[in-house]
Amino acid sequence: MNQTIEVSDLNVSYYGNQALKDVSFSLQTGNLIGIIGPNGAGKSTLIKAMLHLIPIESGTISINEQPVKNLRRNIAYVPQRSDIDWDFPITVKNTVLLGTYPNIKLFRRPTKADKEWALYCLEKVGMGNFANRQIAELSGGQQQRVFLARALAQKTDFLLLDEPFVGIDAASEEMMINILRSLRDEGKTVMVVNHDLSKVEAYFDELILLNHTLVATGPVHDVIRPEIMSKAYHTNLNMIQQMGVFS
Repeated sequence: MNQTIEVSDLNVSYYGNQALKDVSFSLQTGNLIGIIGPNGAGKSTLIKAMLHLIPIESGTISINEQPVKNLRRNIAYVPQRSDIDWDFPITVKNTVLLGTYPNIKLFRRPTKADKEWALYCLEKVGMGNFANRQIAELSGGQQQRVFLARALAQKTDFLLLDEPFVGIDAASEEMMINILRSLRDEGKTVMVVNHDLSKVEAYFDELILLNHTLVATGPVHDVIRPEIMSKAYHTNLNMIQQMGVFS
């Protein structure tokens, strides 16, 4: 049975500048949801605010009337690549093994089963042969696959990904979106900050369109209408078409 993600009157500011203003929406779980909007529109801020990774001025965020902060262990998060210290000395398999830690009892170490699960998740994203490599030795697409594997290792019902397709190769992107679709088909909820408008129809069931405030939300074809997109991007239809929408 689908539940509801509710964001109500969300306001977030950075250093006196309002990043999100009065954002409210309600979406059903069990979908692949894209978060789109111009650069600097507050897309990443929305993800981080929903996870309480940044302070919120006002507003509420809940799933099935439960505060998200109470459900944090059931939410996996893949940050932007630019937010990660890729020089940190850690192997691929240990990076993924970190995903099992929320489910390990206090003062316990990962078990053999935990390690086997981490390796299974690596195999699922096509990175099993890289288990003993240092994370810094991988390409951008390989690194992003590893962090998706870490998210899978958490065994959560919700996955939030912040621009996972930026700077990666086409093969990695195709593999990742296919995995996200399969997770959706299993009933999980996946929210993705996405910058490539040409992919939204192929990738997502629902969209959240932001430009500091909520412009529109709902099924993809209801959101990417010319008058709505032009309003969000403050440009004309021709420019929107050049971005790959309505082609």
